[in-house]
Amino acid sequence: MPIQRSIQMQRVISGRVVETSESCFVTDETYTTEGEYVLITKDKRNITVYLDDTKTDHLIIKSLTNTKIIPLKGRIDEEFSEMNLSKGSSVELYYSFSNWYILSSDGIKEQ
Repeated sequence: MPIQRSIQMQRVISGRVVETSESCFVTDETYTTEGEYVLITKDKRNITVYLDDTKTDHLIIKSLTNTKIIPLKGRIDEEFSEMNLSKGSSVELYYSFSNWYILSSDGIKEQ
């Protein structure tokens, strides 16, 4: 199943207008963020999500499968190069000062 997107919208990220959608179902093995507010991973055994700070600055990820999150730039909470979500968990991330910060989470596994 291809990536499914909700209604198209525009957001301003780092002073640039980004064409995006409010939410997105990800069913590919890898995906790079494009400014969505909500990302839901499903249907594959493992999915890797790359955080693109040039298109995304605030994101909620809900994992319905095992999901690895890797920032293209910076670290997560200034410490981690990646994070893993188990099936059924979620995390809210915010990009600021060259790093991604966890605002809230559920079910994160440290690697």
